[in-house]
Amino acid sequence: MSGGKRVVGIDLGTTHTALAWAELEGNNQVSTELVAQLVSASEVQARALLPSFVYFAHESEGALALPWDSARRHAVGEYARARGVEAPTRLVSSAKSWLSHPGIDRREGVLPLGAPDDIDKISPVEASWHYLDHLGEAWSAAHAGLLAEQEIVITVPASFDAAARDLTVEAAYAAGLEDVSLLEEPQAALYAWIEATGDAWRQHLTVGDVILVLDIGGGTTDFSAIVVREREDALELCRVAVGDHILLGGDNMDLALAHVLKAKLARSGSELDRWQMTALTHGCRQAKERILSDPHVAEVPIAVPSRGSQLLGGSIRCELTRAEVEQTLVEGFFPAVPISAKPRARPRSALTQVGLPYAADAAITRHLASFLTRQAGAASRDDSPALLRPTQILFNGGVLKSTALRERLLTVIAGWLDAEGLPAPQVLPGEDLDLAVARGAAYYGLVRRGRGLRIRGGTARAYYVGVESPAPAVPGVEPPISALCVAPFGMEEGTEAKLPPHELGVVVGEPVRFRFFGSSVRRDDAAGTQLESWTPEQLEELAPIEVTLPAEGREEGDVVSVRLRASITSVGTLLLEAEPLEPLTEDERWKVELSVRG
Repeated sequence: MSGGKRVVGIDLGTTHTALAWAELEGNNQVSTELVAQLVSASEVQARALLPSFVYFAHESEGALALPWDSARRHAVGEYARARGVEAPTRLVSSAKSWLSHPGIDRREGVLPLGAPDDIDKISPVEASWHYLDHLGEAWSAAHAGLLAEQEIVITVPASFDAAARDLTVEAAYAAGLEDVSLLEEPQAALYAWIEATGDAWRQHLTVGDVILVLDIGGGTTDFSAIVVREREDALELCRVAVGDHILLGGDNMDLALAHVLKAKLARSGSELDRWQMTALTHGCRQAKERILSDPHVAEVPIAVPSRGSQLLGGSIRCELTRAEVEQTLVEGFFPAVPISAKPRARPRSALTQVGLPYAADAAITRHLASFLTRQAGAASRDDSPALLRPTQILFNGGVLKSTALRERLLTVIAGWLDAEGLPAPQVLPGEDLDLAVARGAAYYGLVRRGRGLRIRGGTARAYYVGVESPAPAVPGVEPPISALCVAPFGMEEGTEAKLPPHELGVVVGEPVRFRFFGSSVRRDDAAGTQLESWTPEQLEELAPIEVTLPAEGREEGDVVSVRLRASITSVGTLLLEAEPLEPLTEDERWKVELSVRG
């Protein structure tokens, strides 16, 4: 296929990766790309979804040939996912969740966990590169041109921190993609809905509507609120609230279902070891997806390889039923709770194995209740509501293919609103739970050129930097610190904050620590606002940045008088620059990006 330059939207998901595109010089039509991939050891097919899995073959398996590489020894996609049941220690999965894990070095090889000695472990960044590299190879095989020649929009969870966003871009650069921008997944889902409905979207939305995007995917649960406002006699969409990063989704549900089957097998006399439990979890993922995507499927058989010889066929066999899926997921992850409910915390053990920092509470409805009450004033400041009041719901994410799960969510939300004397929200029709994010990302590329309705949003938090006050040393007492707002809530990407001329001092030539804070509730603080005190509910301290600012002609330990400049980069990271009042050179300044983690 030939043509001009395109904008390509990539949904780099935890469970699936998808790609869609639109002609930059054509109409506003978005097309879904079929991605060639191995579906068995020797068969290649083009499918709309590329499962986000990398499988490293044992030498006895031979090559896993693709049309563009006959000697390849690893697989990405459908066949890789299928091999997870039989060889789970050779499979990389949930790379996107690991990419957002602040407790590890995300550039170091940690995956697959428990890999055999003949596999060189890869980092979460490299795993993401594998998915993007495969997309690029499949694109080149199907089109006259390289994927790197197109304009790329990659989606990320709205709750991704700056480090995870930056690492996503790093993986894209490693795959040769340079013209890259990022878009929040809930916004992409809404863009896809607007693109699919055309001008008819105006029939569903009116001024004052609050759209709650519920995005529950393989690895994360994302909540976003988008308000419909009027500006210059036209409707405008404005993202006003984003939930916390909740590592809770399909992966947790797969493990829960595996525990249900493990208990069932134990009752019949079959005990599973840790290796078999991992294989069973991969089997439950595939079975769950079949059951949720096809209402006619009542049960799916699962075979777990056996390490013993006493079992017929060398495997342990069981079935996952629709009733088990719906009972486990509805009651376990979507219990009916009051709006006052908060996510439960649990004490953590002093010693723990390396793993993902999953949410302590599996109840998504409790996380949602906390989000709606915490963001009660996000849509309007005219009154003091008890909760953010959604009038429209947009579902997104493969987990919500289940009618039972959607109905439970709607029932719970309607109950919360009914207690406030408010009507139940409407569901925006026509969502595409598999491809919406990729299609919305491609459409966003057109919107940036004025060819569609843009969602305004900017940063989902206000950002602050800690400023230490001079004070005499007192045993056991830390010097007081104030929080200086350097990026107000809703600051747009590619813009700079106008900071008042605070004169501050920065230490050069020796290790220092920058303390940063974020707030999703202080929406009125302007750049330059300085807080002397705050509560944990108002400001959350982020991971500090530990650096040594180069002295370059100054003495180590010098305190240099500076003024700060702050901007939000094109990929959504906070760039803080300290400009000396008396520079030694014309371009002397020190830069710190919030995407860097100590």
